[in-house]
Amino acid sequence: MTSAQNLPVLFLTDPIVLPGMVVPIELDESAQAAIDAAQAAKTGSVLVAPRLDEGYASYGVVATIEQVGRMRGGAPAAVLKAERRARIGHGVTGPGAALWVEAELVEAVEPDERTTALAAEYKKLVVAVLQRREAWQIIDIVNQLADVEAIADTAGYAPYLSDDQKRELLETPDVTVRLTKQIDWIKDHIAEVEVTDKISEDVRDGMEKSQREFLLRQQLNAIRKELGEDEPDGADDYRTRVENADLPENVRAEALREVGRLERASDQSPESGWIRTWLDTVLDLPWTVKTEDSTDVSAARAVLDADHHGLEEVKDRMVEYLAVRSRRAARGLEVVGGRGSGAVLVLVGPPGVGKTSLGESVAKALGRKFVRVALGGVRDEAEIRGHRRTYVGALPGRIVRAVKEAGSMNPVVLLDEIDKVGSDFRGDPAAALLEVLDPAQNHTFRDHYLDLDLDLSNVLFIATANVMDTIPGPLLDRMELITVDGYTEADKVAIARDFLVPRQLERNALTAEEVSITDAALRKIAANYTREAGVRQMERLVAKALRKAATRLVTGDGNDSAPDKDAAPDKDALVDQGTLGEGAVLGYDPELGYDNVIDIAAGPQPAGQVTSLVVDLDNLTDYLGRPRFTPDSMERTSVPGVATGLAVTGAGGDVLYIEANGAEGERSLTLTGQLGDVMKESAQIALTYVRSHLEEIGLEPKVLDRNIHIHFPAGAVPKDGPSAGVTMVTALVSLALGRPVRGDVGMTGEVTLNGSVLPIGGVKQKLLAAQRAGLKTVFIPARNEPDLDEVPAEVLAALDVRPVADVADILAYAIEPIAEPAADGKTFAVSA
Repeated sequence: MTSAQNLPVLFLTDPIVLPGMVVPIELDESAQAAIDAAQAAKTGSVLVAPRLDEGYASYGVVATIEQVGRMRGGAPAAVLKAERRARIGHGVTGPGAALWVEAELVEAVEPDERTTALAAEYKKLVVAVLQRREAWQIIDIVNQLADVEAIADTAGYAPYLSDDQKRELLETPDVTVRLTKQIDWIKDHIAEVEVTDKISEDVRDGMEKSQREFLLRQQLNAIRKELGEDEPDGADDYRTRVENADLPENVRAEALREVGRLERASDQSPESGWIRTWLDTVLDLPWTVKTEDSTDVSAARAVLDADHHGLEEVKDRMVEYLAVRSRRAARGLEVVGGRGSGAVLVLVGPPGVGKTSLGESVAKALGRKFVRVALGGVRDEAEIRGHRRTYVGALPGRIVRAVKEAGSMNPVVLLDEIDKVGSDFRGDPAAALLEVLDPAQNHTFRDHYLDLDLDLSNVLFIATANVMDTIPGPLLDRMELITVDGYTEADKVAIARDFLVPRQLERNALTAEEVSITDAALRKIAANYTREAGVRQMERLVAKALRKAATRLVTGDGNDSAPDKDAAPDKDALVDQGTLGEGAVLGYDPELGYDNVIDIAAGPQPAGQVTSLVVDLDNLTDYLGRPRFTPDSMERTSVPGVATGLAVTGAGGDVLYIEANGAEGERSLTLTGQLGDVMKESAQIALTYVRSHLEEIGLEPKVLDRNIHIHFPAGAVPKDGPSAGVTMVTALVSLALGRPVRGDVGMTGEVTLNGSVLPIGGVKQKLLAAQRAGLKTVFIPARNEPDLDEVPAEVLAALDVRPVADVADILAYAIEPIAEPAADGKTFAVSA
């Protein structure tokens, strides 16, 4: 039910008044008129409604005038107590200058169970908010409230509710709806308060920690000052260190400028840490430290020869470098670095030939420090030039770190696997190396982290690579190229005898008196157990043999050294071995025979005890098993259409068999073996040449008018390059003639449409591969004849190397002659 009253209206902008609230208000002209009208009507009540910009409010509260007076400043004021919610009706007339309206009072409804439960929940939430504020007196007042309407209208005092939300509550007569909205709003407020409190707590803890650290640091400084010690990380300490350090003038000026920034920066500033790290890096670099080069050229060459077998070209280059520097020093000329004075070498060759270990030997020969920088797989340009100091965890690049690690400005820096440097979205490290490896630029190398000129002209850079193809052209042009080809069989035997066997004996706790490997066994290992340009696999096999020998020595299971019990041993030999003394006698036992050797001094020796082993040809299979590689060129080329070519891979030279076959069908060419575009074009050229010269060969022009299939075995290995041209021509001619190619003949060279043989690369590596494969005759392009000067003499002695300018010269020799019956019924060979 509702009841209506005529009441003067008092509009308020702030606050929004809900039932149950007691509020003081300052009276302006209109408010004074409303108060006067209410007092004149002797009702003592006034309708308090929110002032709206868009019109009149629809709801207000009926409030009684509790007190009228003045505020401290003298302004008139009144205290109002809001009692009931009322709906504002139409305007009416009344005494005084106030606005009178008809107000319909909203009667309270008896609450149901749901409303009561909502009121109880809201009451708990209000108490929780008040507990956070520690408003214990207000909590007591709220706990005493039992009326649902009164509990709901306590939201009028909530500071977290906006005026619009409070007005919404004023205009919602249904208490259940009001409580539902209020519960949602207060829950949101509590969640927000919890987050705010958590943030405030974290900030407070951080501030307390910083303040505690500050106080502790001040106390620490005071203690150090009393002890006469300076703070090691202070700006004053850095200034002293920079002033006392032996730095170039430009570096000193920049370092002092950074010290000034450190002095102005706060200890809590992250920039202070960056500056300290940068200053530590600058002070740790050996700006003026250089090691003195050895001036004894002969001693340096002796060191290189003692550490490595062969590699004459790189040894000569190192000796030349040292000889020039020693002469300049002897004549009082400038020896320090500068534009163009650096040396940058790149050693290109197959794995296992000693490229990496050569760098350390060069450093030892020159008397310099040695640092190795592995570049394989590096894809970030910042790895070379460093990161900007503004990045978190920034560091200088690998080149600067290498110089710092060496402790001198003229070390030998080995850039290992430079051909395996990659590039992606982070930049191209090979491009960053252009400045590092340019003797005309690296005297002013600038790292991103240091941002200072660093003189690298005194650094001897030695880069290693397996292939040149993946090294960018501009980078390769800045380096002095030295090819390190594979070893000959004699080289491998010498390396194994002088280097590998002694090293593996030491690693397996053996001595040369206990186990020895003959040169014949080493030669067989190099020829039949490995087929590599280097000696890594050979060293593994030597280690395997020595491990088995060590096992036999420990277990006594050495059949090759056990004495024959039925044969009298050689007493003199036993004396020489140390088994018997000079006055020893040999005792014979019917059961043990001569196994029981009696020495007057030492007494009986254990029967069958092994004291030394020899690895030789007759027992090599016991240690290493059967040979893995045997010459197979005779077998592979025993049918027409197969020829033996020579190729160069990342692992050195290798033989390449080319198979050609034909099948009935449309005239076409099929190529298999994972070939590149250049090799496919070479096959087209070879087939065109053969088809156009069939009459000269003595065959019908249409003999190859069918489906020709050329296959390169080892199809899983990618192949490319033009040097197999003459081999494809030979295979096609062999197929057309129906006569096989000589099994001991290999060939290499690019062919043109008119049959000319063009030069190719890797002659030395290909001839080494031919020798390893057991070939006897090798055809090379005539224009590659000067390359034979680099081939070892023993290889040239083992091979019949024939330079040719026309592919017809190869065909005349390489194709097997025709076998025809003789007069006596036997067969004899007739050349084509």
